[in-house]
Amino acid sequence: MTAYQPTPEFAASLDAQDPLRGFRDRFHIPAGPDGRPSIYLCGNSLGLMPKTARAAVEQEFHSWATLGVEGHFEDPSQWMHYHETLTEASARLVGAKPVEVVVMNNLTTNLHLLLVSFYRPTVTRYKVLMEGGAFPSDQYALESQVRLHGLAPDEAIVELVPRPGEHTLRTEDIEAKIQELGASLATVILGGVNYYTGQAFDMAAITRAGHAVGATVGFDLAHAAGNLELHLHDWDVDFACWCTYKYLNSGPGGTSGVYVHERFANRPDLPRLAGWWGHDPTDRFQMKKGFRPMPGAAGWQLSNAQIFPMAIHRAALALVEEAGGMAALRRKSEQLTGYLDYLLRRLELPAGTLEIITPAEPAARGGQLSVLVHRGGRALFDFLARQGIIADWREPNVIRLAPVPLYNSFADVQQTGAALEKWAAQAE
Repeated sequence: MTAYQPTPEFAASLDAQDPLRGFRDRFHIPAGPDGRPSIYLCGNSLGLMPKTARAAVEQEFHSWATLGVEGHFEDPSQWMHYHETLTEASARLVGAKPVEVVVMNNLTTNLHLLLVSFYRPTVTRYKVLMEGGAFPSDQYALESQVRLHGLAPDEAIVELVPRPGEHTLRTEDIEAKIQELGASLATVILGGVNYYTGQAFDMAAITRAGHAVGATVGFDLAHAAGNLELHLHDWDVDFACWCTYKYLNSGPGGTSGVYVHERFANRPDLPRLAGWWGHDPTDRFQMKKGFRPMPGAAGWQLSNAQIFPMAIHRAALALVEEAGGMAALRRKSEQLTGYLDYLLRRLELPAGTLEIITPAEPAARGGQLSVLVHRGGRALFDFLARQGIIADWREPNVIRLAPVPLYNSFADVQQTGAALEKWAAQAE
């Protein structure tokens, strides 16, 4: 790509060359204060609504109204097998085999279900390694899982923190901590992308390091699924889960995905919390005692499919597939984020005003820049809102800006840079 320029004309030229530019019109974009479409940079918190979502849910309302219980078995939906229609696309999304993925429940529910199976502490191997400052749900989940085993969180949970004066973790420091914990380490569980800093972790390297000391390794991919190219199977990751309402645009509180490596596909001995829908379907309706899990990730299911949120997710996944999958989305994402990074760094501000705490290397970040505002952070956030720019505020002083390739344009990014330049001029 040619060197970035801050002008509207340059942004327009990039948009004209963008093979994904037409997808913007496939989403509902909230209006800004002036009634025009806002610049929505909050897809890392809640993605926008695909215009196909309403029709997808209406189809299931129609089936319910006209078929009742027979909707489980009759076309066009066949709710009995509805979750299976999401499997192939979900596997491609995270770089897995179909047997390794299932869509079910919500994110933290799935994290708990997976930890029941993959955090199995013993007297000597009981520690769990996570990132310090992980999203609170992950912290609470780990604390409660540790306590379920009669352990004290302060003793069992080891948190990774950056070096003094740094905001993100170095891969070599993560590997060193894993090696240091050695035979005491039971499980590694990190976010694929840290929600606060936007740092993307080297999941392949972390998995190798964890396996080298005999630990299981998993990831919460809430901010990575739909954001990064993932290769969970090839990276040999043991387990993972993700939500679908951020970069995957599947609606507030949307359904969740689960990945379990195929080495565990036929392990009925592996402890788990069982439910009817995870039971062998050949005799599921005989209502017998004695749980026999389905092969693969599907054996972790508890209940039948949540049809309405899954209908939205199916519509949203279809857009990802139509756009060319994660390779195409990631290419544009790196360009959008790179352009935003350029515009932020060219601002002429007094030292110590703004600081980008997201890594500068494209491979080490997702589609997000986290800006640490040392003075007047909330005032800047409110200023952006008045300009029709919807960002995300994180206490105590970080603004997250997340351009999403399916619906954000280079013009969105250029106008955000121009707004920040206007703010900088006023702040002098």
